[in-house]
This record gives sequence, C-alpha cells and structure tokens, in this order.
Amino acid sequence: MARCHLHKFGGSSLADADCYRRVAHILLTHGHSDDLVVVSAAGKTTNFLYKLLSLRDSNQLWQEELQVLISYQQGLIEQLLSNEQARDLRERLTTDKAQLISLLSLDSRNDYQISHVVSFGERWSARLMAALLRESGVAASHVDACSILVADEAAVPQIRVQESRAKVQALLAAHPNERLVITGFICANERGDTLLLGRNGSDFSASLIASLADIERVTIWTDVEGVFNADPNKINDAKLLKSMSLAEADRLARLGSPVLHSRTLQPLFNTEVSLAVRSSYASHTDFTLIAPHSSSASAPVVTNLNAVVLFGFKIAGDVASLLEQLGEAGLTPLAHWVSAHQRLELAYTAENQKQVQKLLDAQAEALGIKDLQINTELGLVALVSADAEHYRRSFARLLSRDAKPLFSGDLSLVTLVPQSQVNLLTQKVHRRCAGPRKRIGVLLLGVGNIGEAWVKLFKSVSPSLNQELEAQVELVGLVTSSKALIKSTGVDLQSWQQEFDNEATPWQYEHLFEQLEQLNCDELIALDISASASLTLQYPEFFERGIHMVSANKLAGSGPLPFYRELKEQLGYRRLFWRYNASCGAGLPIQHALNDLRNSGDSVEAVGGIFSGTLCWLFEKYDTSKPFSELVIEARGLGITEPDPRDDLSGRDMQRKLLILAREIGLEIELEDIELRSLVPAHLADIPLEQFLARIGELDDELLQQYGAAAEQNKVLRYVASLDNSGAVLKAEVGLQWIDASHPYANLTPGDNVFVIRSAFYQGNPLIIRGPGAGREVTAAAVQSDLTQICRDLLQE
Repeated sequence: MARCHLHKFGGSSLADADCYRRVAHILLTHGHSDDLVVVSAAGKTTNFLYKLLSLRDSNQLWQEELQVLISYQQGLIEQLLSNEQARDLRERLTTDKAQLISLLSLDSRNDYQISHVVSFGERWSARLMAALLRESGVAASHVDACSILVADEAAVPQIRVQESRAKVQALLAAHPNERLVITGFICANERGDTLLLGRNGSDFSASLIASLADIERVTIWTDVEGVFNADPNKINDAKLLKSMSLAEADRLARLGSPVLHSRTLQPLFNTEVSLAVRSSYASHTDFTLIAPHSSSASAPVVTNLNAVVLFGFKIAGDVASLLEQLGEAGLTPLAHWVSAHQRLELAYTAENQKQVQKLLDAQAEALGIKDLQINTELGLVALVSADAEHYRRSFARLLSRDAKPLFSGDLSLVTLVPQSQVNLLTQKVHRRCAGPRKRIGVLLLGVGNIGEAWVKLFKSVSPSLNQELEAQVELVGLVTSSKALIKSTGVDLQSWQQEFDNEATPWQYEHLFEQLEQLNCDELIALDISASASLTLQYPEFFERGIHMVSANKLAGSGPLPFYRELKEQLGYRRLFWRYNASCGAGLPIQHALNDLRNSGDSVEAVGGIFSGTLCWLFEKYDTSKPFSELVIEARGLGITEPDPRDDLSGRDMQRKLLILAREIGLEIELEDIELRSLVPAHLADIPLEQFLARIGELDDELLQQYGAAAEQNKVLRYVASLDNSGAVLKAEVGLQWIDASHPYANLTPGDNVFVIRSAFYQGNPLIIRGPGAGREVTAAAVQSDLTQICRDLLQE
C-alpha cells in the first residue's frame, strides 16, 4: 500500500534539543510507521558552514569557528541520545570534522566541494533525527538525498524526474514499515557530486519527493501556524486560512508570501498531493491545507513586497511575444502595464533584476526596445483569490494618484506604490477586502404599513446590498409603540411577523438602549418610520450612543430650532449620520437636488410646491360637480386622507415639510415663521371627529366661492407651499392659491407631489421635480435609499 504522509521540518524546528524532542513527538503522534521525513540543517548551521567558507576564502582563521559548530552538534547528540546511539554519531561527527578540515585546508575548492561542505548540516540533522526515533523504539533510517535525487546541472539543478522516481520507489520498497529521514536541500549529478537545490531547497525537496513517492499529503512544519490572510507580524487581526487552492497558493507565493515559495509548489501540480502548513510549536492548533483541486475560492489574502524593481520602456515589437519569452525564461513579471504609445512596464523582485535586464538587452534590437528606465523606489501590494475580480472596486477605491492602476490576472489584483505607502495601503486593503466583514445592525422603529413595506423591500435587496457593500447589513430589532423584539443573531426576514408576535415584549427606552448596547454589531442604524413625538425627543440619546438615524418622521427635522441645532451639533462630534429624505416628498429626490445645487455653488432663492398627495388629489378632482366635502368623505373612504381629515386639511403637514426644506438650504427658521392658512375654519378645528364629519359641509361655500372667482380669471385652486428668499424679507406661507392653468401646479396626476426650485442658475426656467409623494412603497424605498447611503458612508475609508 502506498505511503500516505511526508513531514518536512525546517531549521527553526530543529534549533535545539527541545526542538528535536518536539519534532519526534509530532512524528510519533501525528504520523504512521512508514512516514517519510525531510529535514533541514539544525538552526543556523547552514549559515555557519557558509561563514567557514568565507573565512577560508579571505585567509582568516576558521578553525575556532569550526570547533564551535562541531561542539553545537556534539551537544545535541549528548542531550538526545543514550550512550550506544551517541557513540555511533560521535564517531561519524569526528569523521565529518576531519573531512571538513581537509576540504577547508585546500588552496581552492570547486563548486562540488563547496556544495559538499554546505550539505553537512542536512546530513547531521537526518542522522540525529533517525537515531532519536530509534531511541524512542520505532524503526527509522536516515537517507542521503544524493542517493535518490539525480539532476542535470544548471543555475538551479534540473531534476531527472523519471530516474529519480525509480530510485525513490526502490528505496521505499526496500524499507517497508520504516520511517525514512531524508536530507533536504541537496541532490547529485549523474556522477554523484553534491548539488544544492538553492533557496528554500528543503521545502522543494519535500514536495518533490512526495510527488515521486505518490504520497497523499506533505506537511511543512514551520514556526507559524499556516497561511494567514495577511502577514500577522504587520496586521493584528490577520486570520489563519483553513484551506486554499494550489493555484491561489502559487500566485500568493510569487507575490511575496513569507510562508510559501512558488518553487516548492511546482512538483504538486498535476498530482493528487495536498500540502499542509503547520506549526511545530503548536501541533494541536488549526493549520492551512492546500488542495491540488478546489472548486471554491479561499478567503482573499493580502500580501506585499516592500521593494520591487519596475522596468519601463518603449517597445515597437509585439508585447505578447516579449512576455512569452520572459515566461519561458522563468521571468514572468509580478505584474505588467501597457500604456499609451506602446510603453510597457514590468514589475519584478530585486533578485531578478540582473536576469531581466540581460534578457531585455539581448532583445532590444529585435523588439525595438528603447528608453529603458528602472525605478527601484516602489513597493507592491496585492490581493490573491480565485474571486479577485469581486474585490476590484473596493481595492481600487483605496488607491491614491501615486499608485499604479490595478493589474488583474492570475487570481490576483496588484498595484505598486511608493515604498513609504506600502504598509498603510496593505492595512487598508486588508481591512476593506480581507478583514472581518463589518456587521451593520438595523433597528426598525414603527412596524405599520410603511414598516411592512420596508421589510419586504429589504428582504429582496439585502443579498445584493451585502455583496455590493461587502458587509453584513442585518435587521436586528423591531419596535412598535408597545412592544420590542431585539435579536443579536438577526431577525429572520422570512418569518419576522411570527417572530415578533411570539417573542416581542413590552419596553421602555432605558431598557431598549441597554439591549442595543449588547448587540454584536460594528454599527447600528435606526429607521424611524413613525409619527411619534416622544421618539423624536430620544434622538439626542440615540446619537449620544453612536446610533445613526434614518427618519421618515418629520417631527425632528421640523422641531424647535434649538432642538434641531442640538441634533446637528451632535453629528459633528463624531462620525454620525442622520438622513431624512423620506420625511419630505417620500422617494422624490428633493433634498438630493437642493444639496447638489448648494454643492455646485448655486444659491437657492425659492422653493415651492404641492407637498401633500391628499390635497393634490382633492383639488385635481374638485370641479364643483359635487361639493368639496363629499370629495373629502370619498377620499377618506379610499384611505387617501388620514382617519381625521383635518390632519391633511389643516396644511400643518405641508408646513412642516416646507420647514425641513428651508433648513436644508441653510435657513434657520421656526415653524411659526411660515404662515399657515388652514382649510379648516377655527370653529371646526378642535371639535370631536364625529362632530367635524357631521359638519364638514361647512367647508363648501367658501371653496365654491373661491373656485368661481378663480375660474373667472382662467385660474384653478391649489393648496400650495411657497418660500421666497430672494428679497430683503423672507416670505414663507402655506395656503390656498389661484394658479394659472398652464402652471406646473395645475396639471398633476391626482395624488402626486410637485416641487419647484428657483435658484441663481435656474431663474426663468425653474427646476421641477414631480411624482408620487406618498404611499407605502415609495416611502419605504426612500428609507432604504437613505439606509444604503449611510452604509456606504460608514464603509468609506
């Protein structure tokens, strides 16, 4: 049966005797009797061997340093092994010391001899680990990789795959049910001369041997728990990835992962071998598994390189041809940009600079390369995911004018920025794209007709909204005048009414605010879809607790000026948002228009219109064919008026809306500054509703007389709000007016609202906004629009 596991341990995992014991424990508790093990040189042994060569080449004393290294190895042997096992390794170490002295005493050393000197670290580690396992009572042997990995010589040795596979398979057949501890980092040419596999060679050895041995999994044991969605040394809330695809891991490795190396991953392509990255210091913790095949994308990973080299030049030849040549030479750029006038820019790590420049110089004449410039002042920030394109918009919004446009390709988004900006941009991209999604809780205050319509609308748009915002916007509370339901886990939009009926409890403001404090939300937004004056008085407390507000309720925006000023001042003390477009004109963008005019440098001189769908309906229908009072009773029966029609006929609602608009254009006025001419005579204003309905006919004579007088001048009756600030004195009033038959107020669809804006830019031809100004659906839509805008503002960096 095929062996199923290969373990690789790096130098940091073998730094001292305790580390060796920890590794032995891992192998005995996390493995099988026939596992393969690949080891690096212990601690800094390889660096020490290179130091010896450097001392010798510069004719400095090296003997004392060699003794320090040998003593280090002897110390490991003495601490880990019993007398018999230790004696054998001490004898071998004495032989190795003599061989090192012989090699270092030569006047010069060829490449094979240098490689042989450097390879002693891996040989010592393999021998010692195999002996320690035998000391623990299990069968184990050490293997010199030069006996199984055959390579052709090149800048980086090229493994002869078929020949090496045969040697590996023969080795496994000769050692069934035995752990084999194999040296990493080294291989041999066909003559048996030692070759080095280069940087990160031991990891490459592990994945290569796993693929040749048809191993199911290779585990790289290191000093970190696995692959994080950002460098945990730089990003405090970086999260460990449980899994990722091989393609994603390879792209991440090419873009500067501190854990993964692209060369390590190459032998795993077109195999069934999975790769795990685990911590040898915390073997019980979660880890990252890199699967050879994966149909789903991992969470996005943000990585960076503090310094890159950017080649920029004009090219007359084919760009695709040059990129192909670079790829064939193993010099695929990290990213590239083609700008106007056939200028090409290529980003590389500094270690590839000489090779790339050499290739470009060689191809300069053939491809018409000229004006070559090299910039070494930039760093790289990238996001890696199979779903990288999903994050393009969020990433792009974070880029300053100093950044290169996003390069998209190979499961990644890449930009270059000045080196001083790399860390800050990395943090921003992680927070925006890879960090935990912000959870925004929504509290619905008012569960009547409009509230029900909003929940229905929110249910339909929330999936796309969450995807667009890359956040989690959830309904966490429903509140009526008598009961409240607050749920930290979120209210089920499918069964919210049943949940409310079954679980809602009586409430008071103090207890409600305590419950809101306990919610696990990054932000809270309250939607006031009520007409409650007592709720309006609680706005300062909502703001004090950092809760944002959307108001369809007019009472706050049209409240006493000191109270209104207090609310606006609170918004300036912290990052708070209050939007109230639904309080005037329902879904019509009247406040958006006024703000846009002010932002454009325009000056609003006058605002007017018919702000009541009810009064629009009544006066569009009124033609004296039936008394005005009969129309009112008819409208009440159709649900067009409030239950008490005087709430509409008084004009108070339009007066409040005009005040909201006046304050929106910067006028600090009170409700009383707007003259109100009610359609309800004073003697009918305060009597009981039943008496008013019985005497409603008393309205008819006055309106019939007004209608006739207006008609004589080819005018019509309309109930209008108007504000004019163009003169020395502000004029603001709400009341019945005679209107020319050609005026925008004169020909509306019954039930519509119309707003007419005159400004410095819109004089003779004013800006007109008209459409449905009431109704549960359009008001709910206005509330949703304000909610969405606050969410966008909150998520803006």
